Amino acid sequence: MIETPYLLFLGDAADPLAAKVAQGIKDWRPEFAVGQIRLEGCNADMKLPDMTIAEAVGKGVKTLVIGVANRGGVISPAWKSVLIEALEAGLDIASGLHNLLRNEADLAAKAKELGRSLHDVRIPTVQYPIANGKKRSGKRMLAVGTDCSVGKMYTALCVERAMRAAGKKATFRATGQTGILITGDGVPLDAVIADFMAGSIEYLTPDNDADHWDLIEGQGSLFHASYSGVTLALVHGGQPDALVLCHEPNRPHMRGLPDYQLPSLEALRDLALTMAQIVNPDCKVVGVSLNTSAMSDAESLAYCAEVEKRMGLPTVDPFRHGAERLAEALEAI
Repeated sequence: MIETPYLLFLGDAADPLAAKVAQGIKDWRPEFAVGQIRLEGCNADMKLPDMTIAEAVGKGVKTLVIGVANRGGVISPAWKSVLIEALEAGLDIASGLHNLLRNEADLAAKAKELGRSLHDVRIPTVQYPIANGKKRSGKRMLAVGTDCSVGKMYTALCVERAMRAAGKKATFRATGQTGILITGDGVPLDAVIADFMAGSIEYLTPDNDADHWDLIEGQGSLFHASYSGVTLALVHGGQPDALVLCHEPNRPHMRGLPDYQLPSLEALRDLALTMAQIVNPDCKVVGVSLNTSAMSDAESLAYCAEVEKRMGLPTVDPFRHGAERLAEALEAI
């Protein structure tokens, strides 16, 4: 059990997207997010009070959460002094990085000495099965994206909120470290051995009531040269009845791949649906979710309208405008 509330560590994040773990916690569990701590050169800001470790302890913080998701998921040597200080001040540390806290000798020794806890949430805790592709009862939606970090988790969380507000049965299914830190449960999919990835998603979304929707957090992109494998495991293990296409406009290139341009929404629709219909021939694309956080209100609404007309699908920024129309599209299946 990770104790709350949190101090969010942004480290030396190169840009706001690099601190997406902190952003997700701040947006979806604001009651846990007491403050933030940043190093010199940090280019992310959660608009939370900047605090020292001592100030955070005085505010009742129990856990320092590493809110950075850098390429490769590594613990930087530049962070160590802050992490050690947090342990010495009586805080636990939680991280979703591939580079495990427990494998850092200095952190592990200090935590043991002081009786503090190191929480590595990106470690599978279940022996997952190999996927069998058998049809399961209940319904499932998967958010798929043109790129990494375009809003797939936010889409699933927003749809869950809209469906529950309407009295419908819906459960957000976390598949990454941020979702797990928000909900307290899920599958750290990119840390599962490849042969068992699809099976872990079958495990995560078991048989359920006929009118219940599992809303599966997407990862990566089928078009991303680094992370397409984890996306395909979600498609086949999730066996979705519905896909929602996720996109952030105006990116200059794929995240971390300057030589690759983002695919069109049409290309995403066609490829994702082809892959999904291998395991569920009745799967449908039901809507488009846009991350328009960099646009004005007027620009956002105009862009959503343009995409909706072009794609012939309900199109919204669900965090900005609400996800009711996407929820209605699911109910119409």
